[in-house]
Amino acid sequence: MFLVDEPYVSDFLKQTLHDYSLPVVDTPVARELALTPGTPMISEAQAAAMMAESDTPSVCTTSENAFAWIARQSGFSDLSRKVDCFKNKAAFRRLTQPLLPDFAFAEIRTDDLAAFPIETMPLPCIIKPTVGFFSLGVHKVASVAQWPDTVGKILSEIEHIHHLYPTEVVNLESFLLEECIEGEEFAVDAYFNEQGEPVILGIWQHRFSSDEDVGDRVYSTSKALMETHLQDFEAFVGEIGRLAGIRDFPLHIELRRTPDGALRSIEVNPLRFGGWCTTADGTYKAYGLNPYVAYHNQQRPNWDALLKDQDGKVYSLVVLDNLSGIRGKDIAAFDYEKLLDLFDKPLELRKVDFRQFPVFGFLFVETTDWYAHELETILHSSLREFIQRR
Repeated sequence: MFLVDEPYVSDFLKQTLHDYSLPVVDTPVARELALTPGTPMISEAQAAAMMAESDTPSVCTTSENAFAWIARQSGFSDLSRKVDCFKNKAAFRRLTQPLLPDFAFAEIRTDDLAAFPIETMPLPCIIKPTVGFFSLGVHKVASVAQWPDTVGKILSEIEHIHHLYPTEVVNLESFLLEECIEGEEFAVDAYFNEQGEPVILGIWQHRFSSDEDVGDRVYSTSKALMETHLQDFEAFVGEIGRLAGIRDFPLHIELRRTPDGALRSIEVNPLRFGGWCTTADGTYKAYGLNPYVAYHNQQRPNWDALLKDQDGKVYSLVVLDNLSGIRGKDIAAFDYEKLLDLFDKPLELRKVDFRQFPVFGFLFVETTDWYAHELETILHSSLREFIQRR
């Protein structure tokens, strides 16, 4: 079953749900999201009964906002436990400690941040909400002297982001401080089938503008990237799945390949693919693979066939996050046409209410060069050049 929820459901997913008769739970939010007429719906009572009757209920969400519904309906079920062990980043570090026994991390209550002895952590390190989403509240701490300023920024940001998502999605009561994992970063959509075997549905490299960048601006995928990492990533995801004991379970995992080639997990986002219908939809645009259908039908992609005619093509997801320093309420307009003029082959632009969320939208593009000028330009842009202030 699919649980759709705010803040966004793409037209592509809506059409997929309808065309492939994928059942959607008939929640009040689902009725407000303008699903395609004729989409199969099941009642909340039916869905709750299905979750109660199965040890491994088949559930895929579009948003972590749906976790509140799962918590209400399934209480202390095994499904809720598995969601919590991934969604809570401190719990996830404890779960995967056998894979990284020497990895340094600490969970700190927000009220105790200022007094935390940062000198006890290996530097540089990363701090982020224990329960978080996007890169909200994420900072890199390079030195002991930087700590007071970082704490100040976090406390200031809390005032601006606490209302954006429910506490099941972003909870700012505590933060996770952990050592930096160096190397290339990737975002992976996958699922575990009914036998507990991992199946990779897409791999995207998360690109950064600098060592200090912790944002989400550009993710790219290509035939060469898929062929290079597919086998190793599938084996690594399988190790995490065995620790968690999961079957029939979709997820979005962020990981890094260190300079010596080792794989290190950053976090796992349960019961969904990339947020805001991004990476899963992008995989269809790139390779013609529909991850939602593949998961529901328990299909294993034939990557050799999917990648056959993809030589020389790079597909990128551009997250138009607001790094301008200008608050949404102070922005009169965003020049989307000027933005599109940067790119030789834009595939789709999805606009977002930038007064409600700190993002202007999402853009899918195709290039023939991994380091194409338009990707480098947007990667380093604050987006101020597209903003008209009030």
